Amino acid sequence: MAKFIQAALFLLTVVVPLALAGGHDYGQALSKSILFFEAQRSGYLPGNQRVNWRGNSGLLDGKASGVDLVGGYYDAGDNVKFGLPMAFTVTMMSWSILEYGSQMSGELGHAMDAVKWGTDYLIKAHPEPRVLYGEVGDGNTDHYCWQRPEDMTTSRSAYRIDVNNPGSDLAGETAAAMAAASIVFHRSNPAYSRELLTHAHQLFDFADKYRGKYDSSISVAQKYYRSVSGYADELLWAAAWLYKATNEPYYLNYLGENGDALGGTGWAMTEFGWDVKYAGVQTLVAMFLMGGKAGGHSQVFGKYQEKAEKFMCSCMGKANQNVQKTPGGLIFRQRWNNLQFVTSASFLLTVYSDHLTSARKDLQCASGSVAPSELLAFAKSQVDYILGDNPRATSYMVGYGSHFPQQVHHRGSSIVSIKVDPSFVSCRGGYATWFSRKASDPNLLTGAIVGGPDAYDNFADQRDNYEQTEPATYNNAPLLGVLARLNGGHAAYSQLLPVEVPLHKPIAAQPKPVSTSTAPVEINQKETASWVSNGKTYYRYSAIVTNKSGKTIKNFNLTVSKLYGPVWGLTKTAGGSYGLPKWVNSLPADKSIEFVYIHSAPIADVSVSSYTLA
Repeated sequence: MAKFIQAALFLLTVVVPLALAGGHDYGQALSKSILFFEAQRSGYLPGNQRVNWRGNSGLLDGKASGVDLVGGYYDAGDNVKFGLPMAFTVTMMSWSILEYGSQMSGELGHAMDAVKWGTDYLIKAHPEPRVLYGEVGDGNTDHYCWQRPEDMTTSRSAYRIDVNNPGSDLAGETAAAMAAASIVFHRSNPAYSRELLTHAHQLFDFADKYRGKYDSSISVAQKYYRSVSGYADELLWAAAWLYKATNEPYYLNYLGENGDALGGTGWAMTEFGWDVKYAGVQTLVAMFLMGGKAGGHSQVFGKYQEKAEKFMCSCMGKANQNVQKTPGGLIFRQRWNNLQFVTSASFLLTVYSDHLTSARKDLQCASGSVAPSELLAFAKSQVDYILGDNPRATSYMVGYGSHFPQQVHHRGSSIVSIKVDPSFVSCRGGYATWFSRKASDPNLLTGAIVGGPDAYDNFADQRDNYEQTEPATYNNAPLLGVLARLNGGHAAYSQLLPVEVPLHKPIAAQPKPVSTSTAPVEINQKETASWVSNGKTYYRYSAIVTNKSGKTIKNFNLTVSKLYGPVWGLTKTAGGSYGLPKWVNSLPADKSIEFVYIHSAPIADVSVSSYTLA
């Protein structure tokens, strides 16, 4: 049954037209996703800070080492500044802007501010050509405490790489971030752009000449951001971004001459993220090739492109080795913070779709040719899942939609704002008072993408469930570009040819929406998708239950008859009726819940069987 549901849900996600968008407001989601970065800021907050529950923090960072390391971003739900994921975050925000900045409308300035907050710090972290600070704070002591950033009493030691303690992966990723950001600011701030490019050149030279893994030099990072893939991918990644930023033949030749030795032409990956960059490098190089910028390395660049396309095909389920998906159709890589891989893959699929369209080419997979529009449709299905089109009808972006995580594994959001209660929160006292508190966060971490559901679409909204409820900057960074692309649709996209998501021919007459009212409860049902499997037509229905009583409803039960398939978003009782989902204790006045079901029949009969008014 699970295999059938997975296949069926995967089918429905790729046939929904772009115009329908599941009712999602991608512009709102984009605004919120950028706002999240303001909640992650360290240092002196600016006058235009919009996340008002945060305050200044980490104001002595670097002082003990004789360097100013104030600023930057906390990576996730803790108060440590890890250089490798921070630099990757900046690279991906920059790439998002370079591809889709024209579709960010009023959010472009905020997105550029988010990039500059990161690069301002990275410049400070690179005080000498062959010295780079890669971490401030210690994950072990930080995780022993549960404190808001403004109250930190944990170690703020600074850790660096240099010629005697190299870190090619860290230096390479930071070079990539600087190079990508230099393009972002090329027109609006040319002096700053040149400064970034100078740092990028120096860092690449450092990374290439003094080779080694950064976590061998900064061993405290091993438990949290271990460089499993090594540094070869970052060397190619940095070279690709420097070539894109400068058009210098040196970097073009580096990619052409080192593609085999450093794995760019050999590794076919099924993931892309802060550690493993090969799929990103291969996509960039494929774009160079399609854009006529391969120089004399067309044959080698073709090998990069083959591996890039294997990544795309594996995500689409059309390769010989495909990525795993949940029954609800979500890409699944691992239990801990799986959504980081979903957002990064969705970005590569979106970008590659547009560049294929511009080149008037299709994707060639083991199972056949795939139109660019199918890549975009699949990327959209992943974003829609994150925003709430999933078996739990849960948005995994905090603050978006009506049902999203309330107990985020995040020190700042889970502890009362210092502006509301300036009383000091101690290291262990934070655990006793705030971490263990079984209530919603006092501060809304707007726009944060949490770790997300497990391999079976299950999710537990609990603060101690760090694998699923902890957010991270690198979850959001690639999503900026995809949301901008989906929000822009066919308008204002002058960089490439417009991408069409095909409207599939209807396969069956759509049942009319059904509305029933048992005052004080209103139930509205509608079909949201349909598809054919093994000669049968299946429908996905959405039901919205709204409390119109003016009071809170408890002990709520529904009777659902003429139902011949699975239901998500309700809890089945011992008596055969359906109650509120386990994560909802009551339904306040004028609030709604949504549940969905799939079967090969008309809309089911749903009625209220019992409830009490509080």
